[in-house]
Amino acid sequence: MRFDGHMTPILTSPDATPVSKFCFGAMQFGGTADRAASDALYAACRAAGLSFFDTAFGYTGGTSETWLGDLVRPEREAVFVATKCASRGGAGRRNILTQFDESRRRLGMDMVDALYLHRWDGETPLEETFETLAELRRAGKIRHVGVSNYAAWQVMKAVAVAARFDLRIDLVQPMYNLVKRQAEVEILPMAADQGIAVAPYSPLGGGLLTGKYVGGGTGRIHTDPSYAARYAPDWMHAAASGLADIATELDVSPATLAVAWVAHNPLVAAPIISARSVEQLAPSLAGMSFDMDAALYARISALSPAPPPATDRLEEA
Repeated sequence: MRFDGHMTPILTSPDATPVSKFCFGAMQFGGTADRAASDALYAACRAAGLSFFDTAFGYTGGTSETWLGDLVRPEREAVFVATKCASRGGAGRRNILTQFDESRRRLGMDMVDALYLHRWDGETPLEETFETLAELRRAGKIRHVGVSNYAAWQVMKAVAVAARFDLRIDLVQPMYNLVKRQAEVEILPMAADQGIAVAPYSPLGGGLLTGKYVGGGTGRIHTDPSYAARYAPDWMHAAASGLADIATELDVSPATLAVAWVAHNPLVAAPIISARSVEQLAPSLAGMSFDMDAALYARISALSPAPPPATDRLEEA
């Protein structure tokens, strides 16, 4: 493991090349993206320089892992592959081993670069969970361990228990975007303090920050009850409208600004972008090279309320 000057881990592909500053999430492979679209999305990512790809045991009934594995294997040494387990069934030894063996079979890989626990399991002893992951790492089946959707206190409990088995938590995967900024309170500073790389998901806020709803479009916020609830507050839609106005002024896509805003945070290692088509992906890929200065970052940040500090002492913020 190598670290940068701020003790953030420098993730590398198997050939020791540092991974890209963006990650592609293959959640839609086999869902809204058919095989042809998935192949084209992977090719577009690689052409843009992405070498970091994310999937999970629970995505699209296993098709996401299967298709991603097919695409990665011809150039396995150049690509960092992360998958996740234990979204369902708990983080006990048997469930982790059963799901991870199936994930490796689908991917067609003996080893994955990172294995995340998909969500917190408060019922299983952490010792059982992290002893299992430590065994997988010693066996050469995983290079890094990550946790997804954990609160900061849960990460710190995991860090303490994992250390008993000579194991590090190298990655965290929180939700983070312009209208979902809770990670700024404890997740991001905690990760910086502990030398953990942050790969946040949903930089486009379920499509809210693409500007399509401002123009009367439809999407997951209208069709998926969980997204509808997550992005229901009026102020979030006002922030999306403000972002669209800035994008029009700068002649750029709101999606490009949304992704570049997340990537601009120095505590973020690699935002996870995704799409169902190359056309839909293009504005997010443009965020990789978008030059966002401090003034524009501050202007966009002002569109949404910054969360109060963990102590809730606003006078100290």
